[in-house]
Amino acid sequence: MKTLNLKLNNIFYPSTIPSKKLMIILHGRGDSSAGFTWLPPYLKMDDMNYLLLDAPYDYYGGRSWYDLPPNQLKGIEHSSKILTEILDELFEEQFEASQSFLFGFSQGSLLTFEFGARYYKTLAGYMAISGYIYDAEKILKEMNSKVKEARWLCTHGTVDGVLPYAESKAQVETLQNGGFDIKFKSYVKEHTIDRDELDMIVEWMKS
Repeated sequence: MKTLNLKLNNIFYPSTIPSKKLMIILHGRGDSSAGFTWLPPYLKMDDMNYLLLDAPYDYYGGRSWYDLPPNQLKGIEHSSKILTEILDELFEEQFEASQSFLFGFSQGSLLTFEFGARYYKTLAGYMAISGYIYDAEKILKEMNSKVKEARWLCTHGTVDGVLPYAESKAQVETLQNGGFDIKFKSYVKEHTIDRDELDMIVEWMKS
């Protein structure tokens, strides 16, 4: 575990088998990169490098990617700009975009869609866990068209008391109807990550 010299504070886990694969992990509101240090050891992928990023804004002792509704847009755009600069740097020589994954929980899930779909390089896969989409129709207009061909995984809890299940599912369906290859899976869970869900994510990434 170490840090990389990037525009955001981070925790980096190098792979035990040298590779250009990278999993970028984006936390939720009020959390930080430290809140996801359990994930790389759980996933047990020896050829995967992991980068856990801290969001740019302070939020009650944690970090945030954007402001509370209805003032999200400015922060989403600012965070997306920083993520573009970071990924550009990482994919210049060190890592390979086509072998890499973007993983986000809650606010990080929104960035996975809002940033990931617009980023000009296409990744191997995108994982959006327990989040929502700011503007699905706008994504369909502004996206990198090649990301439609990439693999997307979206999960949500049917009893999520923070971000309502039905709204998030409808937003994902808008993207699916627009041609996105999104596997949507629901779990009887609150605003959290479930063990069965994690095992499914591992299988999905390996496939």
